[in-house]
Order: sequence, then C-alpha cells, then structure tokens
Amino acid sequence: MERVSKTNYYLDIAEAISGRSTCMLKKYGCIIVKNDEIISTGYSGAPRGRENCIDLGYCTKKKFFPDKHHSGYDACRAVHAEQNAMISASRKNMIDSSLYLVGIRHDGTYEQGASPCQMCRKMIINSGIQSVYIRINKTEYNKVDVNEWINHDDLLDGKIEY
Repeated sequence: MERVSKTNYYLDIAEAISGRSTCMLKKYGCIIVKNDEIISTGYSGAPRGRENCIDLGYCTKKKFFPDKHHSGYDACRAVHAEQNAMISASRKNMIDSSLYLVGIRHDGTYEQGASPCQMCRKMIINSGIQSVYIRINKTEYNKVDVNEWINHDDLLDGKIEY
C-alpha cells in the first residue's frame, strides 16, 4: 500500500473542510500550512449571522447575475474559503506558508480549472503566503508560486473576463 503524499494529505483535509461549505453551486475548503503545522482552515459560506444560500433555497449570485460566470461576486453571499482561512490566521504565521484549496461542484466532481478569484489573489499576496496548491482530482494538483501572480498581473495582462 502506497503512502499518500504530504500534499495530497493536506488537500484531503481541505476537501473534508469543503463539506461545511454552504454554497449551492460549489463547495470550497482550504487550509493554510506552515512548517507542517495547520495554521488555519476555511470554507465558503455567508458571513456569521447572515443566512446562507442553502438556507434561503437559492443562489443570490445566480438570481441577480444569471448569465455571469466569472463576475457578479458582489451579489454572492459567501466569504470565500481562502478569505475565511486568512481571516482566522495571523500574518506572521502566514508568511512563507502554503495554502491548499479544493473545490467540489454541486454534482460531486472536482472544480476543473479552480483558482482563487482576483480578490483572494490580492489577499494571498498581501498575507505572505508563498505557494498555493489546487486539487485537480484525487491525486493530481496544480502548484502556484504566488510570485507568479505578482510578476504576471492578470488585470494588466488583459486576461480577466468581466
């Protein structure tokens, strides 16, 4: 029996955390790890005290922006998993850490092409996180060096759709 890689071990934990997500379309979970210690966890859901989409019975983003797939985030009730994890951690603990992110679609499949949104990228850059690991399937993942986001600004490169 083959031992699970450390990266997939952390992605498995992030995937388990995604089960707490309250988004009707995509369930995201993440953890921040530094020196093999979990610093923080987060999942997508409405701010504390506000109703979640699963409780309302509809997705507010879909309701107000039905044709927008990569925009309309202001209408989304959820605080993203990455944001929730960063809110719960101190910056000194996040410097040179890694963030592990898993997205699961409403049909139970992995979110293909998952990547933090522009706001999350900006927060990740400012937090001092060094690497982001994003699950593709149960054993494969993409690794992003956060310096790539600093050096290749998608907003300035014209690679963002609105």
